Amino acid sequence: YYTSIPGSCNFETQDQEWTTACGLTQDTSDDFDWNISNSAVTGQTGPHTDHTPGKGRRFLYVNSSTQKEGNRARIMTTKLFPASLGVCRVRFWFWMFASRQTGVLKVYTVEEHGMDILMWSSSRNEENKW
Repeated sequence: YYTSIPGSCNFETQDQEWTTACGLTQDTSDDFDWNISNSAVTGQTGPHTDHTPGKGRRFLYVNSSTQKEGNRARIMTTKLFPASLGVCRVRFWFWMFASRQTGVLKVYTVEEHGMDILMWSSSRNEENKW
């Protein structure tokens, strides 16, 4: 559900309701989807809980082990954020299990005419933690 920061979400929602609760949507033109889970689904290849201490356990994940190189799983915000200089910031926690199937995590902004602008990317997490 949302916290006090606009666009913020901790994914502590029921089943697949996270898209609505968090103001996100799955891209219908991508190759596979993000899902919500806890450690029960990700097993040995993922974290045992989310990054927060206490009761929070849910996070989004993609299973890249069954995908081909070049396949994309993409989520987008349903809320538009106006352009700004140093005002709008994106902050998130991520865990990338180092394996042959690990892809690249990328963050884009989409300008008003629909052009994707790459803002950040990571091909691996240096440490096996959030």
